[in-house]
Amino acid sequence: MKKTVFIFGALVLALLTLFKLSKYSFVSGNTSIEFILAAIAIIFFVIGVMINRKVLHKNKTSGKEIDHKKITQLGLSKREYEVLCEIALGLSNKEIANKLFVSESTIKTHVSNILVKLGAKRRTQAIQIAKELKIISF
Repeated sequence: MKKTVFIFGALVLALLTLFKLSKYSFVSGNTSIEFILAAIAIIFFVIGVMINRKVLHKNKTSGKEIDHKKITQLGLSKREYEVLCEIALGLSNKEIANKLFVSESTIKTHVSNILVKLGAKRRTQAIQIAKELKIISF
């Protein structure tokens, strides 16, 4: 995280320096505004390509690498696993209940069981643990 903040901070600093230099260059009359805008556009393009390349080439876990043995070891039922997947999508208890055609109190019970079985205190922590255990692929 610190590396990302440092990179973007350096990027902003470099862009501010570029803008100041282009301002002085334009004011002194050495270059035209079209050349300055073209240079800035090219720099933004190159930065965008570099960021895109880094994002696209990250090792992503595919949805097929779910550890089904771990799910059974944890004792998660099929319905609890469904609820866990819906929580990972960011749905509320009411939305999950409507989607799975059960009552909201039933969903609350499933969420409580999931939290106990995963050893989590909050829904977000449960999702984080589930990702680390590779039982969800979101």
